[in-house]
Amino acid sequence: MAILSLQNICFSYGFTPVLKDVSYDFEPGKMYCIVGKSGAGKTTLLSLLSGLAAPNSGKILYNGEDVTKIDKYKFRSKYIGVIFQSFNLITKFTALENVVLSMDIAGVKGGGKKAKAMELLQNVGLDEDEANRRVLMLSGGQQQRVAIARALSYGPDIILADEPTGNLDTDTQQEIMDIFRKLADEGKCVILVSHSPDVAKLCDERYELVKISKKKKN
Repeated sequence: MAILSLQNICFSYGFTPVLKDVSYDFEPGKMYCIVGKSGAGKTTLLSLLSGLAAPNSGKILYNGEDVTKIDKYKFRSKYIGVIFQSFNLITKFTALENVVLSMDIAGVKGGGKKAKAMELLQNVGLDEDEANRRVLMLSGGQQQRVAIARALSYGPDIILADEPTGNLDTDTQQEIMDIFRKLADEGKCVILVSHSPDVAKLCDERYELVKISKKKKN
């Protein structure tokens, strides 16, 4: 059964249509890749899936419930974990502090947050020394791992990632994709937006968005 569904989604920027009648289902335990040429609406679709934007028409369902009936803050801070293309980490903080802060913002209860954050960072391949470095002192691949750990910090069911391997070398790309595969195998629904054919091949399902052509004026 789908954990997230799009039903006839349409979205426009002003009078410019970006998405038209898009219907996709996303199931837990699978890794999806959304592909398409520049301007096809991939990042827009990610914004809709994460609740950062709302469609002009159509429905988005989370576990069968219309997301418009779910508290937006709760949806974004508990059910969906987003990994941005630019990471959006707080650069003056350490990797560990970034993950702990995410837990605080999401309202994670109980103690032991620092230990849990360290465990998450180690699970994505960072050691204790790297976890305690300021983000600016980490490589691009390491920052990507911090972004993944942060997205996992409050236990969301769905992970969204915008071009998660776009600026990484081949070996690091494979390591990051291995992390996403492990998350899917553990029952997470992983949705990636990517231009990379190699990334798409590693996913279970591939959805292609087609850019809407503009009508010529007479």
